[in-house]
Amino acid sequence: MLLIYALALLLVGLFAVNGIFAYQSKHIDPAFWTTVWYQTKLIPIFFAANLMIGYGVKFVHQSFGNLTFALTLSKGVEIVVCVVLGFLFLKEVPKWNTYVGLVMVIAGFWVTKMK
Repeated sequence: MLLIYALALLLVGLFAVNGIFAYQSKHIDPAFWTTVWYQTKLIPIFFAANLMIGYGVKFVHQSFGNLTFALTLSKGVEIVVCVVLGFLFLKEVPKWNTYVGLVMVIAGFWVTKMK
């Protein structure tokens, strides 16, 4: 059950952070003060997202007892989130090399979990 909480926290936190940056790149004027004002308004969301990501990694670490695996899993989740957000915000369809990268991340999970 702890692993389900961990994955949910990672997904929500990573969607929040990456969604903020994806929205910024698509809809916010790149002028410095416009960007500063946008980022300032979103400090509470960044704070909450950082807590979720931190606790997600902590709970994965508690579940598996391996910090390397926990961080690798969180990076794999982030890659999936980035692919989804790229499709939602920028209408980018993943190509074959995206899938090769995801397979490499999954292989990395397997290698880090080997004893």
